[in-house]
Amino acid sequence: MKTSEQAYAYTPGLKIKRQTIVAKVRKLPIRGEVLVGVGDLVSHDTIVAEGSIPGDPVMVNAAFEIDVEPDALRNYVVKNVGEAVRKGDIIARTNSIFGLFKTECRSPIDGTIELVSDLSGQIVIRGSPVKIAIDAYVPGKVTSVIPSEGAIIETNAALVQGILGIGGEAHGKIRVLASSPRDVLGAENIPEDVAGHVLVGGSNINFDAIMRAVKAGVRGIVTGGIEPADVTKFLGTEIGVAITGEEETGLTLIITEGFGQMPMSQRTFDLLKSFEGHMAAINGATQIRAGVMRPEVVIPHEKTFEQISSADQLAAGMVPGTIVRIIREPYFGAIGKVHSLPVELKRIETESEVRVLEVELDDGRIVTVPRANVEIIEE
Repeated sequence: MKTSEQAYAYTPGLKIKRQTIVAKVRKLPIRGEVLVGVGDLVSHDTIVAEGSIPGDPVMVNAAFEIDVEPDALRNYVVKNVGEAVRKGDIIARTNSIFGLFKTECRSPIDGTIELVSDLSGQIVIRGSPVKIAIDAYVPGKVTSVIPSEGAIIETNAALVQGILGIGGEAHGKIRVLASSPRDVLGAENIPEDVAGHVLVGGSNINFDAIMRAVKAGVRGIVTGGIEPADVTKFLGTEIGVAITGEEETGLTLIITEGFGQMPMSQRTFDLLKSFEGHMAAINGATQIRAGVMRPEVVIPHEKTFEQISSADQLAAGMVPGTIVRIIREPYFGAIGKVHSLPVELKRIETESEVRVLEVELDDGRIVTVPRANVEIIEE
């Protein structure tokens, strides 16, 4: 099989970096007011922008409640369209003969009268606006403002990306509970004084340990692997295949290697260990289709490291020696380095002819996989 010294390939990569500039775009889902300016220094909980969205409408069958015909309702309303009401306020009322008896209809919510219908006899009350705000997520400097929407925050940080995440943004101090990347975290390994921390494990964590961590007030867990059954039990349902990050689970879980008992990459473990005690921003949002999004651990710091990896190598693509992770079976989760990049196409099980590469795994085996089945690990 021929190979070429000039052969190379490019694939999007997982990042494992001790030092990099992380830029975060922080935007409201609607137009609002930006509260920061270019050059401002912010902390992770600084509010960058805020706005409000209209409340939900509530239909009140007022004509029925006060026993009048729908087309007569307007004669009995006591609050006009556009007028604010409080929960319990009278919005329509009838008086019996001589005014001795009254029939009343009251607002079920705080809000604003939006419509009085002559056809249905309903009064539509729009709920009070819901305030929304977006924080900086990471401490750093505002480098750009997006008018009426938000800002871009940059920070010097260590960055670890994972394979899969559950749960959204959270913050906490890094605390390493595993003594090696191969350790399995059980409930007995979770101490009581872990509230507010991001825990780092090894190759696996079980359901009981996760629930103990939730009860103890842990903000996040980073581990190499997890059993699919424990994920389903934790979520109460099968995990979605398109995007995660919106789950309300009590903590954010980040898997760095894959399903099963998967030892965390030594590089990842050593990096997280070196930043134990530092505040981290984590996000479990994962998208595996168009617009790939990776779960992440961002650890802002002011340290300076000698750059080990070559930016030119990453720009050019994969070359022999490039560190990669295999992301498809039968070697899913395995990490190794590119051994060679054969020029010829190779027929695979699906009968398709694809470009392949040879990967030298950590245990010394050399395996052949499609180039689409790996991703670069940037260091």
